[in-house]
Amino acid sequence: MSEPAAFIRAHTTPLPVPSLPDLSLYQAAEVTSLWEMTEAELAQNGLAPPFWAFPWAGGQALGLWLRQNPHVVKGKRVLDLACGSGLVGIVAAKLGAAQVIANDIDPFAGAAVALNAALNGVDLIYDGTDRLAEAPPAVDVILAGDICYEKSMTAAMLTFLRKGRAQGIAVYVGDPHRSYLPGEGLARLATFDIHTDTQIEDRAVKPASVWSLI
Repeated sequence: MSEPAAFIRAHTTPLPVPSLPDLSLYQAAEVTSLWEMTEAELAQNGLAPPFWAFPWAGGQALGLWLRQNPHVVKGKRVLDLACGSGLVGIVAAKLGAAQVIANDIDPFAGAAVALNAALNGVDLIYDGTDRLAEAPPAVDVILAGDICYEKSMTAAMLTFLRKGRAQGIAVYVGDPHRSYLPGEGLARLATFDIHTDTQIEDRAVKPASVWSLI
């Protein structure tokens, strides 16, 4: 198995985030080749698909909304759940969050978070534990970008998020209206037209909304 940071440097390139162009992430220019490469390693080493290699629409929307509402994270302890590339956590850190925990069980995501945080001049705390099996940590805000792409995972994520909300934690979700986004328990706060890559989405510009868990 490739060392994660070396693999990322070899197979991705620092590129601007389409809807947040002052930020850059290590991104896959050729989606199919990277996906197949990591799928091959997945079969041999139990690796996850490279969700960390793309700025997904829900995360971009959440980042845009946070910039319009910096008070949500400024001075707060923040958890970026299922963080992937770390984009949402990077935005929160840039806006003055007191602490940002970037959580993802994929060790390649952990390496991507470290590389992307350094690229953007912020400090994130990577957490590779399976948070869904535990109580939410001691934070003020949970941010979750694009978590509703698969039925059972969406259910597990929402169970965790509802536990956090019951503890008084503010919870915000960014999502491009995927089919497993629940129809109740969320209040829509804003909608953005997000520039995406047609290799991973069905159109070049996709509406994505930010929701608060109620």
